[in-house]
Amino acid sequence: MNETEKKAPIFLENPITTEIIRNALISAAEEMNESLARSSFSPIIYEMKDCSVGIYNEHAELLGQSSGLPTFLGNLDVCIRETTNFIGGNDKYNPGDVYIMNDSYLAGSHLNDITIISPIFFEEELVGFSATRAHWLDVGAKDPGYPMDAIEIFQEGVRIPPTKIYDAGNPRKDIIQLITMNSRLSDSALGDMNAQIAACRTGEKRVYEIIKKHGVDTFRRAIKDIFMQSEIMDKEQITSIPDGVYEEKGYLDNDGVTDDPVLVKVKLTVAGDRLTIDLTGSSEQRQGMTNCGLAQTVSACRVAFKHLIGPDSPVTGGNFKTMDIIVPKKTIFSAEEPAACGWYFTSLGLLIDLIVKALSPVLKEQSAAAHYGDSMVITFAGRDEKSDETFLYVEPTAGGWGAFSANDGQSGLINNSNGDFKNLPVEVLEGKYPLKVNSYSLRKNSGGAGKTRGGLGITREYEVRTKANLSLWFERSKTPAWGLFGGEAGKPPKVTIKTSSGEEDMLKVNAKPLAKGDRVVVKTGGGGGFGNPLERSQEQVLEDIIDGYIDTNTAYKEYGFTYDAKTEQVHRD
Repeated sequence: MNETEKKAPIFLENPITTEIIRNALISAAEEMNESLARSSFSPIIYEMKDCSVGIYNEHAELLGQSSGLPTFLGNLDVCIRETTNFIGGNDKYNPGDVYIMNDSYLAGSHLNDITIISPIFFEEELVGFSATRAHWLDVGAKDPGYPMDAIEIFQEGVRIPPTKIYDAGNPRKDIIQLITMNSRLSDSALGDMNAQIAACRTGEKRVYEIIKKHGVDTFRRAIKDIFMQSEIMDKEQITSIPDGVYEEKGYLDNDGVTDDPVLVKVKLTVAGDRLTIDLTGSSEQRQGMTNCGLAQTVSACRVAFKHLIGPDSPVTGGNFKTMDIIVPKKTIFSAEEPAACGWYFTSLGLLIDLIVKALSPVLKEQSAAAHYGDSMVITFAGRDEKSDETFLYVEPTAGGWGAFSANDGQSGLINNSNGDFKNLPVEVLEGKYPLKVNSYSLRKNSGGAGKTRGGLGITREYEVRTKANLSLWFERSKTPAWGLFGGEAGKPPKVTIKTSSGEEDMLKVNAKPLAKGDRVVVKTGGGGGFGNPLERSQEQVLEDIIDGYIDTNTAYKEYGFTYDAKTEQVHRD
């Protein structure tokens, strides 16, 4: 057998039919996502899209997904399997059933991320599952939203194992009430729950229609083809990487409770068509909230894999068959009770960057310098003086991404764990909450210098219009976004709180009281640069000055160009 014959996929079904079914499933997932966003109650879902959906076969293998948070999409399959194991097997499902869960040690993420799944039947045969995950603003933690200083999961909210909330189409009202009444925003919780259920029902309906049109046998044979194609592509991509061992490590600032740095260590081994990711040596389970359930760690490794290997092809149940992940027990990546997991994504953003960095020497064209690295969350909570109602505003903020060989890094983009997460428009923020945005801009000089420049962070000033409590979780100040191949690091984040008594800088705080008129200035980090800054072209440096991305001092110090105000040109001495 020659090399071409080895790589050629063997189609079991007509390739045209396979493509029709593949795209029909993706379209069904996109419709699920629209249903969820349009019917949800919370801006963090309907505006910011802190949610994801997927369609799976009866073995919990991915068939179709919409755009969404990558770290959600990578482990909804785990939630389906955990639910199936919990109830005793696939034969325990009934048409119309709906299950809910959020246990961090099973689902991987924090308790605010609610997973809802429903089985899909075709003529009384289980053929798959619809799955959704969305962030609920409040699940009854010790502080509104989620605390920044929890030391055990019991302070983070109500913890839900796989639980049936619809039995054969009938709502279990007592269970639903028990869950939603444990939220300070119970109406929103109920509304968001119903939106997720509606999205699942949409997925059920569309999969039923696809199978009815093509038949069960054709459907399953096409799925087998799709999985085989994905696996073959993964193997080809990994085989193109030189065999070897690639290692990197980095540190988070702290865990929010102690000031000790948190170590993230990764070792990648490429052997033929297999890639092993070993996280041995990473920090043990911490007292603070930087712990993560294993399922979410696996998901982050999958995200890093797709960053580098076949990023343009859709993810299916056939992907990741050639990737092994080693995680010792009771580390920050494999948390066990009673570890707090509220900021599980903090270590994952660093992990993804480190995997890319480790492979960058042999995948230079596919690699990018580090990005700003974390969700950089700001939260305001209190009681609106005008409406006399409780409000809770939670916003992950955007920052700069790392440069790569072909171009500058993106500016003002959400972090790699959050994928399709959207910025909340100022008009929505000011219309719904007692807050005012005094300024919002790209942060000048924040991108790391390089032949291609790191993306810029953002600057945003909030003013509170009522008494409120402020919570912050900003990261990667001690290890800002590094550059690659001679590129410089981006600027670290900075947050300044301005009150009548003065100014104060801090990156992490829980429920700090603010008075009406107090302001908070948020500056997020920039991305790392790529390549020698002295190789950046004269035209690019001049354009950066004109656009306000850098000032003339940075042009001289980082790139060696002097700006002549008379001619409005730059030159090297």
